[in-house]
Amino acid sequence: MRRNPLVAVAAAVAVLLVAVAALVGWAAGHYTSNSTTVTVAGTPAATTSAAVDPTVAAGAHVFVQFACAQCHGENGRGGVSPHVPALTGVGKALTVAQLAHIIDHGLGESANPTEPYMPVWGAVISKRQVAELVAYIRAGLPNVAGATPPAVPQNQGLAVAGGALYVRDGCINCHGPNGLGGVPNPLSPDKTIPPLSGADFRSEFNTDKKITDVIRSGSVIGRSPIVSMPHWGGILSDYQLRALVAYLKTLK
Repeated sequence: MRRNPLVAVAAAVAVLLVAVAALVGWAAGHYTSNSTTVTVAGTPAATTSAAVDPTVAAGAHVFVQFACAQCHGENGRGGVSPHVPALTGVGKALTVAQLAHIIDHGLGESANPTEPYMPVWGAVISKRQVAELVAYIRAGLPNVAGATPPAVPQNQGLAVAGGALYVRDGCINCHGPNGLGGVPNPLSPDKTIPPLSGADFRSEFNTDKKITDVIRSGSVIGRSPIVSMPHWGGILSDYQLRALVAYLKTLK
């Protein structure tokens, strides 16, 4: 019998499509088996996480902004200092009111400058921010995109590193941008947290040692609700202290 040309063409196309499909399937499987998952902040990028409540997400950013992570560890996991507890179990152990009171009023003081203590935050952090922090802690301090401390530049000089540390470690929240001060401290003698720039500061802290000592040991001038300079001696390394001093000396 004479073969129909149309039937022959259709059969050839079908065979070709099967071959192409097999090739695509092999390529996809081969690529998948040899590809690498990109991980960001400990979570695979392809993983879809549950949506975070907006208040909890805001609390994660407040946690970073006010340098809570510098003492309590990333996501409150601890490990920074034996004198600073992890916060991972605190949300279930304490009530909303108890957590808010601790943030507002601190947890006493430490006479030893190498032992950090929970300072008073009530005059610095707004009520809304305190509520957001409490929500974040009670939610178990989950990962939130973008809520990470700023990176500290390397190999660009002490002053550049110190400028980043000034923000990362929360100095900016109390002493203001560029150390200009102006943050209220109602029960302190001068009613504000002092600036770290200007003639008065340079006159009182006229050596590197004097600046380093007050960062390391803090300046406890009274009890709650007075905001006091906390101890950073058990938190910051000698290099970080030198970098902060180098930055502060640039503030005229």
